[in-house]
Amino acid sequence: MALEMKVPSPGESISEVEIAEWLVQDGDYVEKDQNIAEIDSDKATLELPAEASGIITLKAEEGDVVQVGEVVCLIDTDADKPEASSESSKGGEQASSSPSEKKEQESSKEESEQKTTPSGEASGETTYASGSPSPAAKKILDEKEISTDDVKGTGRDGRITKDDAVKAESKPAMGTPGKGKRGESRTKLSMLRRKVAERLVSAKNETAMLTTFNEVDMQPIFDIRKQYKEEFKEKHGVSLGFMSFFTLAVVRALDEYPAVNSMVDGKEMITYDYKDISVAVSGPKGLMVPVIRNAENLSFRGVEQEVKNLATRARDGKITVDEMTGGTFTISNGGVFGSMLSTPIINPPQSGILGMHNIVERPVAIDGEVKIRPIMYVALSYDHRIIDGKESVGFLVEVKKALENPEELLMDGDVKKALEL
Repeated sequence: MALEMKVPSPGESISEVEIAEWLVQDGDYVEKDQNIAEIDSDKATLELPAEASGIITLKAEEGDVVQVGEVVCLIDTDADKPEASSESSKGGEQASSSPSEKKEQESSKEESEQKTTPSGEASGETTYASGSPSPAAKKILDEKEISTDDVKGTGRDGRITKDDAVKAESKPAMGTPGKGKRGESRTKLSMLRRKVAERLVSAKNETAMLTTFNEVDMQPIFDIRKQYKEEFKEKHGVSLGFMSFFTLAVVRALDEYPAVNSMVDGKEMITYDYKDISVAVSGPKGLMVPVIRNAENLSFRGVEQEVKNLATRARDGKITVDEMTGGTFTISNGGVFGSMLSTPIINPPQSGILGMHNIVERPVAIDGEVKIRPIMYVALSYDHRIIDGKESVGFLVEVKKALENPEELLMDGDVKKALEL
């Protein structure tokens, strides 16, 4: 019986997918639940498992865009699993025949060499050393100051002709390609990458995007992490990173400036009373933005566990569409790649994104004295259609205050209780 395998729905609002890669070949025997293909939607890359065991017949090519519910392959469930012995016997026959084939090849090679061996002396013809120039060619090469070693002869026995010398160039002219490799490759963008590109261009063209900047003294967070990170990891099984501090600082700032937690819908402005924080993660197929749901209800431990789980699933290609759908505000950490400063692009239809950057020791003025502090530059890109300059600057200042005074503003004065130690 031939089982028809159809494209499952990856999620709501997705009507088509692209066959990114077949993991099996036409005619292969597949086991039930074996991953047979990777399919790209405009939000994620998903694996397609076999629904039964049998011989597979592919009905779509890699790169084909197929509709959800369309048949992409057939599985003959009545077919028997092939035995491995047949392949080994076939390999043995090939191995046994190889000595005779090798002997014939050697004999053919000897005959070929005998036919092509120069017989200049017997025929009375003049022979030349390979790479030697004719008198006319030598004169031209001397005038150009080109060594004969740099010219490949096309004449008999590799002799450098006058035409070879005329075509030879001493030094590349301005704009003339050198001797290095000048190859190029062309790779089709995945559906996910194309969708990301489309959304980024849309965000630039359809929003009134501006960016405001500030700097954060990370010393207080450094001190807390230095004192409690080992105890925190031992008890909760996750590291005490920077994302929990930034996420909870953003949640607090969104309470102060709810317009940043809003988005435009036609002629209306939608403001959310919950905080679903999207976290930009670099995955194997490109940028992914999984969502931390109801971050306002999470503790430091809860945020760190959620970030670790989502980041791991994204990098392993196991993230689902539902885990990346929605989000009311985004945090992007370019600092892990060494970025000092950037202007992050809004993740539509959201209206704001916070960009984190690397931490560098810088001289700063504190109480009239110059001191060295670990400083991070932060950036807030926002949609000026619904967020005014006062709100955007005020929001970023509130984030800065919380990060520079986390014990009071994020932990209610009790660090151990906030960290659940």
